Amino acid sequence: MIPDSVFIWVSFFLAQRPSEASLEPLLRCHSIWLNADDQVSCLDLLPYLAEDSRMPAYLFLIIATLSTLIFGACSSGGLNSSSYGPANMGGPSIAERKAQIANEPTGNFYYGRRYYVEKTRFWGYLRKPRQSASNSQLVIFNESKKRNPDRLPETGPVGQRYGYDQNYEYRIRGYYTGKKVYEVNSNQILPEFMLTGYELANKKPGWLFGPKDHYNPESITLRPR
Repeated sequence: MIPDSVFIWVSFFLAQRPSEASLEPLLRCHSIWLNADDQVSCLDLLPYLAEDSRMPAYLFLIIATLSTLIFGACSSGGLNSSSYGPANMGGPSIAERKAQIANEPTGNFYYGRRYYVEKTRFWGYLRKPRQSASNSQLVIFNESKKRNPDRLPETGPVGQRYGYDQNYEYRIRGYYTGKKVYEVNSNQILPEFMLTGYELANKKPGWLFGPKDHYNPESITLRPR
């Protein structure tokens, strides 16, 4: 496992030489490493990195060396992986969930499922009406027009703190801004969504991607599949 300090050091090194290199290839490498499900080595990206004419050959060597070590980390699960425990989210059968989605109200909104993991700042998963959760995206809200439903102190009383609404389902209004945001604590580059409104749809919808879903507040265990 390669600590983020390595990437921070290399990023700092590159930042001191803006005429020689771009941070974008390194961030691309970083983001792929951190997606443990993809099992992709940054070595696979080197042909694309070579397209960046601002990066001299000796920096390719740095990235290639890091990627070799990184691939080992990915193969063993990566930073975001964890031991998946037993199903603990409850909910309907698969057939019942499919029927629910097929008959759910539609409109100019998204269905959003709050996904709270400690120390992270993404909000949760969004999907269009009558689409399965496998088509959903993990997003970061832009709250300049509307605050998150749980925009509360992190140390407040139970039921009145940030993340109290874990797994609540909402009807979310707003739009994708087209921007990507780096969520540093979970090491992901995620789409930004401008939140303009919401309403609670279900406090106990049950599992998100499948009946075997395991929620762990300290690690990312819920991913589309």
